[in-house]
Amino acid sequence: MDMDTRLLRSFTAVAQEGDLRRAADRLLLPVATLTRQLRRLETQLGTELFTRSRAGMALTDAGAALAAAAPAVLDAWDAALRSTRGAAARADRVLRVGFVTDGAQGLARHGIAEFARRRPGWRVRLTQAAADDPTAGLAAGTVDAALLRLPFPGQEALDVEVLLTEPRRVALPAGHRLAVREDVDFAELLDEPFVAAPPESGWWRDHWLATDEREGRPAKIGAVARTFEEWLTAIADGEGVSLASAATARACRRPGVVYRAVRGIRPAQVGVAHARGTQVPQVVRDFVQSCVTARDARDPEV
Repeated sequence: MDMDTRLLRSFTAVAQEGDLRRAADRLLLPVATLTRQLRRLETQLGTELFTRSRAGMALTDAGAALAAAAPAVLDAWDAALRSTRGAAARADRVLRVGFVTDGAQGLARHGIAEFARRRPGWRVRLTQAAADDPTAGLAAGTVDAALLRLPFPGQEALDVEVLLTEPRRVALPAGHRLAVREDVDFAELLDEPFVAAPPESGWWRDHWLATDEREGRPAKIGAVARTFEEWLTAIADGEGVSLASAATARACRRPGVVYRAVRGIRPAQVGVAHARGTQVPQVVRDFVQSCVTARDARDPEV
C-alpha cells in the first residue's frame, strides 16, 4: 500500500497533541482539512486510529501502534529526501548555505571568496532563514552548511566551528529613556518588555532574552517576531527592546531603532555548522575550512 507522508505527518501531530485544533494550528491547516486527512488515513488502513470525544482525541490500540512506528518512518523518509536533494545540488556544483542573520553576511562573503578559490566552478547558494529556524535549514536538510548564531537547538548533534565572538548590544526604540546613554547595564533592562523569537526556537530565544543572566526573573515579552523585519518594526514601534550582536547592530539599521553597548551579559558567537559523521562530503569540509581561513585573515570589524 502506498502512503502519503502528509497523512502520516498529520496523524503524528494529532497523536502528539491529543487535540485536533492544537494539531491544526501546529500544521497551519484548517481543522476541516486535518479531519478529512485523518479520515482518509483510517479508510486506507481499514481501522479507526482515534476515539473522538469532548476531552480530545485518544489513540485506539491500532493508533498507538502506528504512533510508535510513524516517527521512525518519517525520519527515514526525511533523511532520504535530504540525501537526494544534497546529491542533486552537488551534481550541479551548488553548495547550499543557510544563515540566520544579516550579521553573518560579512563572514559569508569572505568565506565564499576563499571557497571559490579552492573550488573553481562551484557556486554557493545563500539562503536566509526565518527567526523560528535557528539552524537555518540544517535540521530540515535543505542546506549543506550554515552560518549560525550560537547556541541553537540541536547544536550538540552537529559539528560547529566558532568563527566570531563579539559583544552584544541592546536595540532600543529611538525615544526610549535609555537611548540617550552610550552604554546600559543589563540590570536596567530586567523590567523592560522584550521583543522575542517564537517560543519554539528554544535555546535561541533564551539566549537573546539573556535568561541565564536574569537570576530567575522571567522576561517580559512585549512582542514575538519571526523575521528580522518584524523584529525591527516591533522595536521601532515601541513594543519592546531586544539584545543583538554587534554585527547585527551594524547591518540592521532602521529609523526609530538605536543600538547601545550593554554590560553584564555574555558575548555572542557565530559559527559554521554542518552534519556530523564520516560521510560528510569533502566539498562541505572545504567550505568550512574556507570560513576558518577567512576568519583567521579577516579584519576584526568584518
